[in-house]
Amino acid sequence: MSVSLAQWRSDEPVHVLEIAVTNSSDTPVYFSDVQLVTASFKTLPPQRADALLRRTPRTDLRIPYGEANCSAKGLPELSPATVVAHIRTGTEQLRRVLFPVPHPDPLLTRLLRDECSAFLVKQAADIEFGPTWTEQDKAMRGSLVLTRKGEGTVAVQDVGGTTHYIVTPAARKRPLAVLEAGAQQVELPVALTPGRCDPHAFAEAKKAFQFPVRATLDGGEERVVIVVPPKPLQERLTAYALRTCGLGG
Repeated sequence: MSVSLAQWRSDEPVHVLEIAVTNSSDTPVYFSDVQLVTASFKTLPPQRADALLRRTPRTDLRIPYGEANCSAKGLPELSPATVVAHIRTGTEQLRRVLFPVPHPDPLLTRLLRDECSAFLVKQAADIEFGPTWTEQDKAMRGSLVLTRKGEGTVAVQDVGGTTHYIVTPAARKRPLAVLEAGAQQVELPVALTPGRCDPHAFAEAKKAFQFPVRATLDGGEERVVIVVPPKPLQERLTAYALRTCGLGG
């Protein structure tokens, strides 16, 4: 019996991953619950599994995981991780078993890096969708707003699109916008247009509103901050895209 960690695309926005269990024996093993324990992420309570696993090359047990434990001093090193489970075979009592995760786990390494990179930028400034968006020339036009939160100069180097939307900044320079150390707020005008118009893309959207913004703090390494528009704006963007694509809405 062994475990590894995995994550499907649909689980990324909701902070969920999979405990991938392999049972290479002919003895069925019952998993009552599972839990991820590592100093790199906040520990959440055990997640009920209620799964009887017979011989299997891989069965995924889906669980949420806690927020990364980040530091304002820089990106932390990944700490070893353990999957804790209460299991039993046959009619025996449940017993607590520890499954060490091979270290360093590539998935946890990426999740920690991404989350703590965004944390560093967010300590200095909030990056949000502005309040005013209008439809003009077949595009939704508005802005991203950087608002002072802490110390440091924050520069937006790039704004990426999603599975559904292409982002076109009004500026044709790098950086696209700079929140200087003494400034409280700066706006970056952008236009959003549909990236795909096939019905399948709309039906299978997993990260339609997860916009990656590449930013630097005090001229350092680029960090990726995922910026999500508020729900009312998401609804407006969806209706606009469907209408522009000729799919109703």
